[in-house]
Amino acid sequence: MEFPEIPETAEEYVRKQLGIPPDSRDLEPEKLANLYDALNVVLPLRPDHIIQNQGIIYFVEMKKGSVTLDTLARMNLNRDIWQKKPGRPEVRLVLAAKTINKREEELARDLDIQIIKLPWAISSPKDQEYKSSNVRISSDKSWRIITRLLKEKNTSIRQLAIKENVSYGWTHKVIEILSEQNIVRKEGGYVTIADVKNLLNGVAWERPMKNLQEEELFVNFTGAHVAAQEITRALKDQKIPFAFTSYTSGGLYTSYAFRQDVICLYLEKGAIDQFKENFGTTQENNVRAIIYTPDRDVFTHTQEKESIVITSPSQTLLDLAGLGYSAMDLTMAMVERYAGL
Repeated sequence: MEFPEIPETAEEYVRKQLGIPPDSRDLEPEKLANLYDALNVVLPLRPDHIIQNQGIIYFVEMKKGSVTLDTLARMNLNRDIWQKKPGRPEVRLVLAAKTINKREEELARDLDIQIIKLPWAISSPKDQEYKSSNVRISSDKSWRIITRLLKEKNTSIRQLAIKENVSYGWTHKVIEILSEQNIVRKEGGYVTIADVKNLLNGVAWERPMKNLQEEELFVNFTGAHVAAQEITRALKDQKIPFAFTSYTSGGLYTSYAFRQDVICLYLEKGAIDQFKENFGTTQENNVRAIIYTPDRDVFTHTQEKESIVITSPSQTLLDLAGLGYSAMDLTMAMVERYAGL
């Protein structure tokens, strides 16, 4: 039995499916920058690959994991921004993934996004990274700089470095990267956030909260607020590290909304089984608990509001941004109130 020949990489397979010569390459950074400048366009996020062939530009997204509605929304936003002005080359959106759920596949087709299903045997595409730099805007040091800038609104790079105890070199590098993405504006030695939504999109793509989710279960309470208070009391008594985050902490910080159908909290992996034994229920009800395992220290700078232990404002904003479009209203409310928190 003969098996079909599999190209060495996912990128080669995509080019073949698009009918693009195998020796074609992505637009080089310099050429791409010149193209952006000439066309007066700034994309919220760089696609994984930008290929130009016979007058057509392809924005290609390579997904290693599951395709989400946020993925499709950002792809569509990139195209909308590109097409705002007439005279630009035609752009086509291409989504390459090994698997895609039926709902997302139907929506992609409705949005005129071409889907290329990668063979399972092919080498996996790389995870999406924040483009044009190896600096992760969601890393601890970078996020401290960014949230300090949100709090100060208008300050110098030197002051950002001093107040967050981060080296001047690292602070300067983060600001330069954000400036390249038109997220930060520099003027007269001072910097300020110029595009909050672009910043939040970058976080959502780089650090999706779904990647930190360890468990989801129903808990034996009738309301989320009471559940968070009772769980706080019990875990504090047992001296178990924990902190409520995202929808729970965001609702308490902003008073924008407190979701009564879900609680979200961080627990160390070793404490999850005990949590399930003490609070979980096999009966479906109105309150779900979404449990995340931390990728950094989220327990040191917690606060307590309304008898609920919650993550710091900085961590809460990072986690809300990581929920993407589904939490955008609450995330923006958090940004608006951030300077006073």
